[in-house]
Amino acid sequence: MKRAASALASLAAAIGAAAVPSARVQYPPAFRDKTVDTYFGVKVPAPYRWMENLGNPQLHQWVSAENALTEGYLSKIPIRHRIGHRLTGLWNYAKEDAPKQLKNGMLFFSRNSGLQNQSVIYVQTSPATPARALLDPNTFSRDGSIALTGYEPSPDGKHLAYALSTGGSDWEAIHIMDVATGKKLSDVVRWAKFSGIAWTHDDRGFFYSRFAEPPGGEEAIRHAVADQKVYYHWLGTPQSGDRLVYSKPDLPNAYVTVGFVQRGFCDDGRYLFLSIDDGWSANELYYADLRNSHHPDLAAQIRPLYAKDDAAYRPIGCIGNTLYLRTTLNAPRGRIVATTFSDPDPAHWRVVVPQQGPGIVLADAALADGRILASYEVVARSHVELLSTAGTVLDVLKLPALGTVSEISARNGSRTAYYAFTSYLSPTTIYKLDAAKGTASVYFRPAVKFDPSGYETKQVLYPSRDGAKVPMFIVARKGIRLDGSHPTVLYGYGGFDLTVTPDFDPMIPVWLELGGVYAVANVRGGGVYGQAWHRAGMLGRKQDVFDDFAWAAKYLIKEGYTSPRRLGIQGFSNGGLLTAASIIQHPRLFGAAYIGHGVLDMLRYQKFSGGAYWVPEYGSSDDRTAFHWLNKYSPLQNIRKGTCYPPTYITASWDDDRVVPSHEFEFTAAMQRAQGCDNPILLRTAGSTSHMYMPTAKLIQQDADVWAFEAHNLGMR
Repeated sequence: MKRAASALASLAAAIGAAAVPSARVQYPPAFRDKTVDTYFGVKVPAPYRWMENLGNPQLHQWVSAENALTEGYLSKIPIRHRIGHRLTGLWNYAKEDAPKQLKNGMLFFSRNSGLQNQSVIYVQTSPATPARALLDPNTFSRDGSIALTGYEPSPDGKHLAYALSTGGSDWEAIHIMDVATGKKLSDVVRWAKFSGIAWTHDDRGFFYSRFAEPPGGEEAIRHAVADQKVYYHWLGTPQSGDRLVYSKPDLPNAYVTVGFVQRGFCDDGRYLFLSIDDGWSANELYYADLRNSHHPDLAAQIRPLYAKDDAAYRPIGCIGNTLYLRTTLNAPRGRIVATTFSDPDPAHWRVVVPQQGPGIVLADAALADGRILASYEVVARSHVELLSTAGTVLDVLKLPALGTVSEISARNGSRTAYYAFTSYLSPTTIYKLDAAKGTASVYFRPAVKFDPSGYETKQVLYPSRDGAKVPMFIVARKGIRLDGSHPTVLYGYGGFDLTVTPDFDPMIPVWLELGGVYAVANVRGGGVYGQAWHRAGMLGRKQDVFDDFAWAAKYLIKEGYTSPRRLGIQGFSNGGLLTAASIIQHPRLFGAAYIGHGVLDMLRYQKFSGGAYWVPEYGSSDDRTAFHWLNKYSPLQNIRKGTCYPPTYITASWDDDRVVPSHEFEFTAAMQRAQGCDNPILLRTAGSTSHMYMPTAKLIQQDADVWAFEAHNLGMR
């Protein structure tokens, strides 16, 4: 490390060299050592391995220098201020989510007045009474570093359990509030992560999932977690007395979570459901009958419903002795079936809603007033039907545009349901549905200072490298001239069975007003065509994901929307892997790239935090076969010195314990050293933000910076 300290002595000079964006960037020096890993006889150099030690003072100096370099570059982009100003104005509108309904008529929902760092939780004793602010997370920290990550009212609305994250971590502490008085109780449940909160019907406590307490300090960020367990907490008692309910030691890297079906009867909390998810395509489903359990001791009471891990099994609710399930068993695009606890054998299922045709995926379902609300994704566009429990279609909801029903809030004991609708050109509107009549009305509509009438969203199918037809949304001004001149941003994700559906982002109108085009490709690895589409882009078939994305770019160029020097790409998390691999494989195809918190070292991702949970999606370098396909595309290991890579903006967070920032640190250092031309490779590292959460003020600033960087390098003035 003496060489690292010596090299870092020249950082001040490197920072001072960050002049106008058009000048050659002088990067802070990053020490390289002689570390080499050997995988099945293959030697893989790892000269920046020291960057995995997040407590290293030299690393902090290097990251600070990178931040200063990046800020110096961005500060000289004229359009940055205009984008930030307009984005702030567009972001400043009131937002609400669909309310959670309780059986006694109480409603709980979140509301943001516009630019609040976090939304405030409100409560109504009935739909006819005024809403009262119940919990304002903005009072916990001035900068939003203490984040409200979730909440769940007890069945009778007397208590509110809410989860807080500190400093951006995925680790959560669950607190309890008395709803009537607004006073916080003494209960605190720590070390929850990726956990739901499931209250028992008697309001005496709740189930939750947790891991073992991690080590302190910097090590907590990179510490690998395993063996998630389910516990029960009684109100008014210390966490040390919480009872272990269930664990799955033979599957240490499976998510083990519990819950009641809040939207269906299931005898008002009689049946507890437990799901074991070892991957993203299937789960095991268990249940427990709590009818005679005052103080749940469930280890001996949990019974299997479906334990083969051969499909997805998601309970919708119960009516009498009938359990309704959403499942992919023999239906990779999903269907709804009816069964019983006493005889759950799939051979005896009654099919209520069969699998629909190609391109139609069952995305969600709920019980409402003895009816079924089924939400479909029709090639990534929402379609919602109201059906009888016999499967008869009673009504089809009229949606206002090509968009997404992003949320359904319903109870089987209420004829009123709520759902949220959004699109690329319209913010989230909440609708109130009378399930008995099949009629819907606007419950909450936001007011945004943007006129969408001059723009349109269309969907195209383009051929990928192997001829597969891939759907893509294109958002642009109406009547746009297809002369190849338009700065265009292409977004993708491509993994974990996730379909990218239309969603309002205030930055999209800003980009459109500046003359830009926005495109979203639903490449393989996602779920746009169901499980077959997901499996076609995972494990050893991951290269098809990158090919789909490259051929989306080629389509936009061929059709005249843009040209390579005016085409930017963006991706976050697994999408960051996508954009990083894309510029490594096709450096001349793009004019700019954004890599957000990406998984970039595919040979070591599984060694940190929750990375081992992604092995069913990616495979692991610990396996000979998987090593060879991972090593072939892993962005960090495939950087080639002397290649001219496009202008690239990379973001990370010191506190991201999902995708640890060493991914971005090592990748940035390697890219800057290898860059064979004047195009900038910039890194921005934040603090007190998580993988998925960022307070509003920081989020606006990050978006303005990312898009200003791409706008400048794509020639937008």
